[in-house]
Amino acid sequence: MNEDKNTVNQHEEEQLLDEETLFVVSQTFKALSDPTRIRILNLLCKQECSVNNIAETLNLSQSSVSHQLRFLKNLRLVKFRREGTTLYYSEDDHHVMNLLKQAIDHAAHN
Repeated sequence: MNEDKNTVNQHEEEQLLDEETLFVVSQTFKALSDPTRIRILNLLCKQECSVNNIAETLNLSQSSVSHQLRFLKNLRLVKFRREGTTLYYSEDDHHVMNLLKQAIDHAAHN
């Protein structure tokens, strides 16, 4: 009986989250809680875009897009490449993009 109890306690300890993991998970959900960021990420799942492309496609200001991209880049959800003076953004975390796609599919299912 005592051995079973130790196994349960060890399993519970393995499931506890450290502070860094908790922070990253909460920031990821924070990123996915904003409609503008969802729209940007959804677009970047499909194609690489410049700030101008994103702004035009989603009918947003360039300033708003830049602000949101900075937030997403800091979380390493998007990345960019430079071509001349233009930055082209694309998705950088397929795990989060899969989570987003699943959430979109779930919403469409209801």
